[in-house]
Amino acid sequence: MKVDAFDFELPPERIALRPASPRDAARMLVADSDGLHDRIVRDLPKMLRPGDCLVFNDTRVIPAQLQGKRGDATIGATLHKREGPRTWRAFIRNAKRLRDGDAIDFGAGVTATASDRAEDGSFALDFAGDEPVELLLERAGQMPLPPYIASKRATDERDAEDYQTMFAREAGAVAAPTAALHFTPELMAALDDAGIAHETLTLHVGAGTFLPVKADDTDDHRMHAEWGRIDAATADRLNTVRAKGGRVIAVGTTSLRLIESAAGDDNVIRPFEGDTAIFITPGYRFKGIDGLMTNFHLPRSTLFMLVSALMGLERMHEVYAHAIANDYRFYSYGDASLLLP
Repeated sequence: MKVDAFDFELPPERIALRPASPRDAARMLVADSDGLHDRIVRDLPKMLRPGDCLVFNDTRVIPAQLQGKRGDATIGATLHKREGPRTWRAFIRNAKRLRDGDAIDFGAGVTATASDRAEDGSFALDFAGDEPVELLLERAGQMPLPPYIASKRATDERDAEDYQTMFAREAGAVAAPTAALHFTPELMAALDDAGIAHETLTLHVGAGTFLPVKADDTDDHRMHAEWGRIDAATADRLNTVRAKGGRVIAVGTTSLRLIESAAGDDNVIRPFEGDTAIFITPGYRFKGIDGLMTNFHLPRSTLFMLVSALMGLERMHEVYAHAIANDYRFYSYGDASLLLP
């Protein structure tokens, strides 16, 4: 499909720079067979049915944004995928000043050597020393806010908490699974009381999620791979939910992409561990999920393509037009949508 089909105009003031407080007070636009409904996230227990199951991503965001020096050149690095115990693939700012074998000093006793430059301009960074890389990043790194927020304000101490979900446990993401930012212990208790189950899986979100689609046709776009895991017990429980007539509702596109990577053509979800570069566009047949809760995405993005595959392109243009006209807040810190095809 032509990428232009996924374009829309978004007023800049619709981009949220801070999350709602409390988190579950964010607005939620529900799109189902009855139309569009303006709600808040706290209404979620009433929007679902007993026996349904929400699936969360328990990845934890690491301070993956680094700035350092190679000689007199300032080098910026955004880690996006672990390639080894001490090696991360990174997108580089000022990459023209960096060559294979160059050492970068990120301060606070943190240095890394660049190697293996890829076609997309990224480098492998090999971190020096014996300390776990996670400890080095805690000293020298910053939370990697999305570019559409970072271009408008500086990262601060609030982001260390705001940009982490209540489910965050497995360190390794460089972007938050933002749909889950709306959840609070109080909301989870209300969902439990309503008979709505929940499960967790792990997909370490990479910075590639923010890369623009530069191709003119979706067939020519290459997704960056991300590592994920669904264990056997979780897969079995999700299959049981559907066998009993419940719906599997992915919370976030990351959860959805991993479930769909693990599901076969027989609609059975199987254990999964490894990389996935699944790219979902209109025409895709969903095999493992029955609905999606997600934030509002960028025009021409792979994520808007994904929701258009789930609901239909014309329908999603209607959903987004409603959201823009009714002052919904967009992107990572913005409001939510509940999409029930």
